[in-house]
Amino acid sequence: MFIINFKNYDNISGSKSLKLAKIATKISRKYKIKIAVCPPQNVLSEVTKTSIPVFAQHVDTAKAGSTTGYIVPELVRKSGASGSLINHSEHRISSKEIKELVSRLKRLNMISVICVRNVDEARRYSKLNPNYIAIEPPELIGTGKAVSKEKPEIITKSVKAVKEAKNSTRLLCGAGIISGDDVSRALELGARGILVASGIVKARNWERAIDEFALSFKNRKV
Repeated sequence: MFIINFKNYDNISGSKSLKLAKIATKISRKYKIKIAVCPPQNVLSEVTKTSIPVFAQHVDTAKAGSTTGYIVPELVRKSGASGSLINHSEHRISSKEIKELVSRLKRLNMISVICVRNVDEARRYSKLNPNYIAIEPPELIGTGKAVSKEKPEIITKSVKAVKEAKNSTRLLCGAGIISGDDVSRALELGARGILVASGIVKARNWERAIDEFALSFKNRKV
């Protein structure tokens, strides 16, 4: 799994989110690998017009109805999204909320990606059996210093922690990934995919950047 988090960068404002999603779709087909995108909530429905998986960047535990301003999983599903990030380092939530959201997304047949800061959180939340755990040391997010190179032991220990849950959860690697070499290293260390943001969104050439990352998957046959 290769997930691109658009965040709320100005680089993808307006129609540019759909443009980036279309480029990701093209490269997904080219290499026959799964690429998912996480656009801002206001363009979620527009981006689901592409043929690749579209995830929300965040969902709340609020119910459908008179709950103004919340992002409701059931409505996100009806917008065409097939999954969501949960507990990103830039939008942390409580353990109780994480547990509820994983359960709700499962009932909706949606993919859950729990973001964690360290090995202990990877071990704890993998027991909920989300589809993915994404390890992202917050101090490396957006720095251009990949965790796969700066702190490789975090990946190997997280891989082990997730396997100890003895379920179907898989580990993704995030934080500071800016090159195909960073991707290859993460996969070599046992990650089953990546969660990347600025390494793609802020690249001067989106197609070239995504192609470089995707080729690393192709070469590893992940």
